[in-house]
Amino acid sequence: MKARLCLAAWLLMTTPLAAQELPVRGVTLSSAGLAQIERGGGVPADAAGLTFRVPLEDVDDILRSLIIADPAGRLEGVRLPAQDLAAEAFRGLPLRPEDFASRVSLLNALRGQRVQAGAVQGRIADASEVNGFLRLSLLTASGLRSVTLRDQDEVRPLDGDLAQRLARAAEALAQTRSADTRQIAVALRPGAAAEREVTLTYVAGAPLWKPSWRLSVPGFGMPGEARLMGWAVVENRTGADWNHVSLSLVSGEAAAFRQRLYAPILLPRRELPVEGSAPVTARADTGARPAPPPPVPMPAPAPAMLASRAAGGAAAMEAPPPATQASAGVSLGRVAFTLSEPVSIRSGETANLPFLDLRLAAERVWWVQGLEGRYPLQAVRLRNETPHVLPGGLATIYGSAGAEAGGFLGDAEIRGMPPGETRLLAFARDTGVQFTASQAGTAAPTGVVLRRGLVLVTQRLVHQVSLAVEPGAARGRMVLDLPARRGETPRFTPIGEGDFGLRVEAVLDAAPTRLDYAWERMQTQQIPLWDTALPEPLPPLWRELNLERDTARLPGGNDRLEALRLVLGQLPPEATGRAELTALVADFTEARRLMDEFRGVARTYATAEANLARARQALEDRSGAEKERAAGALNAASLAVERAGTAADQAWTAWRAAAQKVVMR
Repeated sequence: MKARLCLAAWLLMTTPLAAQELPVRGVTLSSAGLAQIERGGGVPADAAGLTFRVPLEDVDDILRSLIIADPAGRLEGVRLPAQDLAAEAFRGLPLRPEDFASRVSLLNALRGQRVQAGAVQGRIADASEVNGFLRLSLLTASGLRSVTLRDQDEVRPLDGDLAQRLARAAEALAQTRSADTRQIAVALRPGAAAEREVTLTYVAGAPLWKPSWRLSVPGFGMPGEARLMGWAVVENRTGADWNHVSLSLVSGEAAAFRQRLYAPILLPRRELPVEGSAPVTARADTGARPAPPPPVPMPAPAPAMLASRAAGGAAAMEAPPPATQASAGVSLGRVAFTLSEPVSIRSGETANLPFLDLRLAAERVWWVQGLEGRYPLQAVRLRNETPHVLPGGLATIYGSAGAEAGGFLGDAEIRGMPPGETRLLAFARDTGVQFTASQAGTAAPTGVVLRRGLVLVTQRLVHQVSLAVEPGAARGRMVLDLPARRGETPRFTPIGEGDFGLRVEAVLDAAPTRLDYAWERMQTQQIPLWDTALPEPLPPLWRELNLERDTARLPGGNDRLEALRLVLGQLPPEATGRAELTALVADFTEARRLMDEFRGVARTYATAEANLARARQALEDRSGAEKERAAGALNAASLAVERAGTAADQAWTAWRAAAQKVVMR
């Protein structure tokens, strides 16, 4: 045995009265990653408090959410050790946690402290181990004494305050052995009249409870009933055993936050410097300077301006009107599944518990999710006929009839199902059914409206999707998700619309089937009769125009006649504006004919002008008899230019008369 340090007596000085630990009675696990824990039980009338141990990471949540229900109403508060136990307990002590490694290191850390060692009192000077005995050197009133302590001898500090602080440090050191948990003490004032029921409720972080489903489906092609069994994976990480507790599983969209309430938070402060005597500065004298000229006097502001300034200042000082208070509506948006039997799960265990068993209307179908595929999916259509939301999760699909009975068919994802809603669950691909999709688009005019320089054509655009389906010998219902084409109206009636687009269905009866679906939208097309950027569609002169470039921008000078004839050929007889378009096409045809005639005559004129230029050059280059012949050729070329110019002027005038009718329409 070793000499005993009298720490037991110090611990008794600071240990509180015995407290009762309440067991866990109920647990509610939330899909928000929280657990609502309820502890409760009978508490004697003279009970001084309650305790419970929790994981360190849950302390912040408990400090923000703990509710204590005590019929006696004599709650004093909640206590728990500091977050950093050792740092706080050893603050200001002459030793550190590592000094508790041995009695020698502990006593050497207490050098200079007054102690009672056996019959001797003094201050510790040194401690050592000698042949298995503890030798203590003490400074006494009479000098330095060496004391060898036997097994039954004690070393007792004589400073009561130091003894209490050493006891707290030893207690904190013991608690740091389980640094990942904290014990929370609820102080109750003794003196209740009788035993009463006390409950503690708090919310803390917890692993998500994870639903999974087992779905037994009917045979393909026939409506029937499916059995849906819900199982929940539950983990107990609360630090306490759950013995016959009431367990509830909550599915909802609750907001969840964290806040650091347990950790000490020291706010930064601005440091003010210590002020001393201000330094003395002096500038050298540079001599006198001339005095500056007096300022020019400014006219006084008008009274109206003064009043305006005063009004503006008053408006700036007025407080803004109070903001309108908003109102909000609250919806529960949650569903809780409470298990019918109590549950026992030890701390640290994971359990998989059944929580739901339903019979739902179901139908096996084929499901086409995209037109680019080749084979449809096998799926089951479920309808939630319960009064509550079914949470989402993974479903394992089993067959229930024929060759599929009891067999695994595939896995499917279930998204949250509100009451009355229907879901499709795809679990496999059916390679026994094939389909091929094709798409095509058409445009047909439905009416025209004439505007100055424009023909507005209203068109109906139709986009069609066609599927060739080969089901073999299978019979059943096929569900197809088609794209919701923006701005287009379907010519069919979908059974549903959502993120999947437009949902339709068809019945397959063991024979090749063609499925057609079309969308339509109206569009207005503009056909300009001339270049609208021209300042004048009927220029009076033609000699300044480029025959090939500029005349193509004029009425009748372009290829718009073909576009007008195409619209007229496709326009229904009863369509709006057909008669006006017919007359316009006739006028445009005539203008086009006359424009072609003008271009031919204008090209002849251009050729004659080129000949005239060559004749002039020849006259300048010749002499004698050749010059006379060149003069005759020049005269003939001049007459040819004059005749071609006159013909071009007449053709241009004829075109302008015909084009005027087009412009007037």
